Amino acid sequence: MIKQDQDVLVTTSVWDSISDNYEEAENLRLRSELMSAIIVRINEFGWSQKVAAQNIGITQPRLSDLMRDKIDKFSLDALVNIARPLGITLKTAISDKTISI
Repeated sequence: MIKQDQDVLVTTSVWDSISDNYEEAENLRLRSELMSAIIVRINEFGWSQKVAAQNIGITQPRLSDLMRDKIDKFSLDALVNIARPLGITLKTAISDKTISI
């Protein structure tokens, strides 16, 4: 959430701080969480990047970008597709929040 307090901009998320708008911040937050879950799962399996890439169905350089947290190289859709072969599924929670401007 971004709030204006006199001349100071106060944010409640690191993503709010680096994003131009709420929608972009939320997308970055979701991608970051999913990337982290994917990295944790690959590490749990003890796979090398080569083996992980083969099992997931992507190239090793693409996996390397993921492992190095290059969030700008991955859409939310791409990460969902990468997560599925690892047994990672998503649940959605929809909330109706009123935003005051």
